[in-house]
Amino acid sequence: MYAVIQTGGKQYRVGAGDRLKVEKLNASEGETVAFDKVLMIRSDEGVKTGAPYLEGGKVSAKVIAHGRGKKINIIKFKRRKHHMKHQGHRQYYTEVQITDIS
Repeated sequence: MYAVIQTGGKQYRVGAGDRLKVEKLNASEGETVAFDKVLMIRSDEGVKTGAPYLEGGKVSAKVIAHGRGKKINIIKFKRRKHHMKHQGHRQYYTEVQITDIS
């Protein structure tokens, strides 16, 4: 059984027990969060899809940790103009473990 959820402007295919990193959530470590924007659920009975979301669809997850991703370097360069600009960015994330799909 798996589901497709939407959080942080992205879509994820998740199953029970999966661990994934999503955009930062306002929840402390060990807390349970619920994703109610469920796009699709695949089970033994078949496939249920929403338009755009399933009514009554819910995916529960436990917050494992918060952190920051790998550094991304941004370089802007113009040749022969003595112009070079460096910038870096590290995105915040929340690691969650899926506990239940209903």
